[in-house]
Amino acid sequence: MKTKESGPRATEPGIHESVAARVRAVTDRVARACERSGRHPDAVTIVAISKTFDLEHIRAAAAAGLKHFGENRVQEAQQKAPYAPDGLTWHMVGGLQRNKAKAAAGLFNIIQSVDSLRLARAIDRAASEEMPVLVQANVTGNPRQHGLAPDEIIDTIRSIDAETSLKLAGLMTIAPFVDDETTLRRSFSDLRDLLERVRDAVPDQPWTHLSMGMTNDFELAVEEGATIVRIGRAIFGDRR
Repeated sequence: MKTKESGPRATEPGIHESVAARVRAVTDRVARACERSGRHPDAVTIVAISKTFDLEHIRAAAAAGLKHFGENRVQEAQQKAPYAPDGLTWHMVGGLQRNKAKAAAGLFNIIQSVDSLRLARAIDRAASEEMPVLVQANVTGNPRQHGLAPDEIIDTIRSIDAETSLKLAGLMTIAPFVDDETTLRRSFSDLRDLLERVRDAVPDQPWTHLSMGMTNDFELAVEEGATIVRIGRAIFGDRR
């Protein structure tokens, strides 16, 4: 049986130094974005997206001070989370199938990609305690992206609130893959405005977080109110 000591380890030289340098750069960029928008850096959680990267990259980022890590697939998380350093918080950030809800509930501390009442029910049945989740919103209208449309999200959230014991901790979105700052800011501000509507409609839930912004756009997201940014390439380098 594998243990944390016997789990796979990478031998690539200099990995800790390169990851630590990237973590410092990302942390500084978040702090400067907070300063520009009158926020405290502690208001923003950096989630290191470790998909396709091995345990040594996770160990390096954890040694550099990061405590939150995200994975897109349950199967990949099963190969990493049990062998990673203690004390980390694991986020499920990818699309989740209902038949993987039980495994996800046992692996992750928070699931950011709830996009239907049926998935919420499956997670709730599998979770041993109140599980924090984020509801994924599709604010771009792109049918190839996961997430609930803004005009259906409040009814779905009301049903999740009524029918499950899940802790509704906030909203998540994926911005369009464009370089236009105006378009990106509009996506982020739309999610911020949607969170205010959701808070009014379902006031007895935490609604703490706005998870928005990735490597290409996280500074804009922070300026528009993100409390969670999901950073992969800027921390770990190009995907393997």
